[in-house]
Amino acid sequence: MLFLLAAHAGVAAAIPWWQRRLGRAVWIVAALVPLATVAWAGTWTAEVLDGGDHRESLSWAPALGLTIDLRLDALSLLMLWIVAGVGALVLLYCRYYVERDAGRQAALLLAFAGTMAGLVLADNLFVLYVFWELTTVASFLLIQQRGEREEERRAARQALLVTTAGGLVMLLGFIMLGQAAGTYRVSEILADPPRGGTVSAAVVLVLIGAFAKSGQMPLHGWLPAAMVAPTPVSAYLHAAAMVKAGVYLVARLAPALAEVPPWRPMVLAVGLTTMVLAAWRALRATDLKLLLAYGTISELGMLTALLGAGTRTAALAGTVMLLAHAAFKAALFLTVGILDHRTGTRDIRELSGAGRRMPVLCAVAVLAAASMAGLPPLLGFVGKEAALEAFWKGTDIGGNELLGVALVIGSVLTVAYAARFVTGAFGGRPNAAVDGAERPEPGFVAPVAVLSAAGLVLGVGHAATAAVTTAYADVYPPGPHGPYELSLWHGFTPVLGLSALTLLLGALVHAVGPGRWAVPRLPDVQRAFDRATAGLDRLATVVTRHTQVGSLPVYLTVLLVTLVAVPGVALAAAAPSPGSPPLWWSPVEPFLAVVILGAAAAVVATRYRLTGVLLAGAAGYGVAAVFVVRGAPDLALTQFLVETMTLAMVVFVLRRMPPRFSPGRVRRRARLVRAAAAGAVGVLVTCFALVASAARTAPAISTEYARQAAETGAKNVVNAIIVDFRALDTVGEIAVLLVTAVGVMSLVRVRGAEERIPGGGAPGTFPTAHWDEPARTWLPGAGERPGGERSVLLEVATRLLFPSILLLSLFLLFSGHYRPGGGFSGGLVAGLAFVLRYLVGGRADLGAAVRVPAGAVAGSGLMLAAGVGLAPLAFGGVPLESALVTVRPPLLGTVEIATNLFFDVGVYLLVVGVVLKLLSGVGVSLEHDGTPADGEREGSHR
Repeated sequence: MLFLLAAHAGVAAAIPWWQRRLGRAVWIVAALVPLATVAWAGTWTAEVLDGGDHRESLSWAPALGLTIDLRLDALSLLMLWIVAGVGALVLLYCRYYVERDAGRQAALLLAFAGTMAGLVLADNLFVLYVFWELTTVASFLLIQQRGEREEERRAARQALLVTTAGGLVMLLGFIMLGQAAGTYRVSEILADPPRGGTVSAAVVLVLIGAFAKSGQMPLHGWLPAAMVAPTPVSAYLHAAAMVKAGVYLVARLAPALAEVPPWRPMVLAVGLTTMVLAAWRALRATDLKLLLAYGTISELGMLTALLGAGTRTAALAGTVMLLAHAAFKAALFLTVGILDHRTGTRDIRELSGAGRRMPVLCAVAVLAAASMAGLPPLLGFVGKEAALEAFWKGTDIGGNELLGVALVIGSVLTVAYAARFVTGAFGGRPNAAVDGAERPEPGFVAPVAVLSAAGLVLGVGHAATAAVTTAYADVYPPGPHGPYELSLWHGFTPVLGLSALTLLLGALVHAVGPGRWAVPRLPDVQRAFDRATAGLDRLATVVTRHTQVGSLPVYLTVLLVTLVAVPGVALAAAAPSPGSPPLWWSPVEPFLAVVILGAAAAVVATRYRLTGVLLAGAAGYGVAAVFVVRGAPDLALTQFLVETMTLAMVVFVLRRMPPRFSPGRVRRRARLVRAAAAGAVGVLVTCFALVASAARTAPAISTEYARQAAETGAKNVVNAIIVDFRALDTVGEIAVLLVTAVGVMSLVRVRGAEERIPGGGAPGTFPTAHWDEPARTWLPGAGERPGGERSVLLEVATRLLFPSILLLSLFLLFSGHYRPGGGFSGGLVAGLAFVLRYLVGGRADLGAAVRVPAGAVAGSGLMLAAGVGLAPLAFGGVPLESALVTVRPPLLGTVEIATNLFFDVGVYLLVVGVVLKLLSGVGVSLEHDGTPADGEREGSHR
């Protein structure tokens, strides 16, 4: 199972590459992965149908309970066949349908298939939630496409908002349910269901999330809006797969939670109401996709009611209809795609005679519509009879008559809109729009034919269908009249009469329906959603008008006052007395304290930006000196390097800014408020540090780090913590560092492009390092700065020292395991070397010094660190586990290499890449200082 999910992700990532080489054949490559999933699931069919299951688990952090638990049982087997089988056919269909952007479409559809497979296989509530939201992200990208049309962006945003909000509510329910059960394993919750008030509240929250995902009323508006997506997306996501995630969740939890008081009233009332009202809306639709969309909502309501009822017969009917709906509804959506592709319209008022023009397509569509209407001997008929049996008089659900009436009404309307679809799409004589349409290729119609034929084959072969569906339904006890069995013929029973009645009344409704009498309009949920979002936007505007005043000092003051008021008050009320700590541990510390405090006070008083930066750097160097005195050379080295790099980068930025701070005078009251806030924060931080150090009761963890450092192959405890003990933190930190650098580059490029385009034309290229430009002179960058600004001594010294500085950085990198240093310190030293090259030679000299793009250096560092972290999985270990490898090469003797050294190399490369990227962004052209004019200086920083 883990391999299958990885295969989906890996092949999806490679699809764009394959598409450039294979063209349309890439769809066949993409379809092989879900076909392999179907084949793999088939190998476990016998064991699963005998009542067994197949489990896999990947431990991420066992001590924290972070594991990826997967389980294949009867229900997930059925869903996996639906997801993978329909997915393979849709991908093959796309070979003829998709005309542009095939690589992106194929990759997203395959990625969605993988996330949906992970969702139905998940045996952990948190893992299920992760895949749940990944399907939402994939749906958003597939609906929006490239975002070129407003209606696509709007529909994608609506789908994202509704389903994500429902998912967050569901997550809260998952947490409450897991806490009440004492476990987050789904199989364990099913084996020992929890009870109590917490569980009742959790049920409500979980069902809200399921209703939002499956388009249950009144949360259904996003599904019709999503019909702007390409038809294959609608067929797969919004008919056969994603919308069934909510139905699947209901079916998965119903055996454990159906007896909890809120469960049955919610699923039955919402499900059957949705079935009737959505079918009624389908009768008004003239767009074939909208007709099928409302039909899908209606049938999802029926599935929700059946699978959530908590009885064996209803569960059996629900699983049969789950399978039947995936086949006939995907087939009908793909049929609409062919009609639209060939005729240019899907409006039933413009289509006429398509049945005569495309007889094969008409035949397979009629077969699928017949299954949707519930005609024998199709699978839809088998499921409908089981549903009527479950909800009619004599079953073990209370209020049977009302439930049965609602089901019959919904079935009548389903027959009516099924007939409306067939006659609207294929009836009449060919008109101009249809008469000139080309007939679809056999390969274009083949996926539709396979799906339609599946309804016939599974209906006639109901015994094989029963083997799969009964395996899930048998988790419930049999009904009062014994277990119900699937069959095409149960004799002349009341259920058979009701089934025939639904067909007759449905045909009658269609015969006298739209065109002869107006179908009453129901309340428009889409309009309500639009009004709600517009009201939220207005509220946000009002709130931000009063809170976002455009003043950075105001924002900082509010944040600092909040910091003092909330945790500060709690600290003052509950903190124990810190005692009388010594004032200093070394005679040098008072002198350093005077330097730091003096520099900090001078920063407040200065009016010049450069002076302020230098004074802030002096305070930082003073803190680094304190680290030296306290015996923390690693911290001191890092602090010195960070301060130096910060000074260099900030000076580059200051070249583009006015030399003085805000020219306007600040009111005295404002200065007093700021001073009070700053002083209060200083007191708070000091008290917190004293109290926190005095309040420790457990032994310090540092002793344990020191004791186990030898296991990491390191004698430097600090480096062992960074690359081994807390390596996960380091991965997160370097990822944030890279993202921040990319964000800074984006802002700088946009700002630079705006400043360089007279009249606001298309953005140009902001000056960057010329990574790929060969040096054409003996002194690169000779023409970038005027001769009067050059220093021959500095240039010669820099070029002589540059290799030595890089060698020093490598020394710090490889010696970090045994003495102060490491990847971060080494990377900063190398970055400073490149800063020097830039200062003396400009962009051309920097490009001559490193021929690799900055993004490639930083990205390779992150990939190396992540790869080293994941490599232990291939050897049966846990992520970020390190090993000590001993080799004995000739002449060198015994050499020990810790694998986490390569993790540190990744950190080194990432830091160097980030420095290069920032240089190319903030390092403006050296031939001018970029100082704003006096008018700009007065108006830009008030």
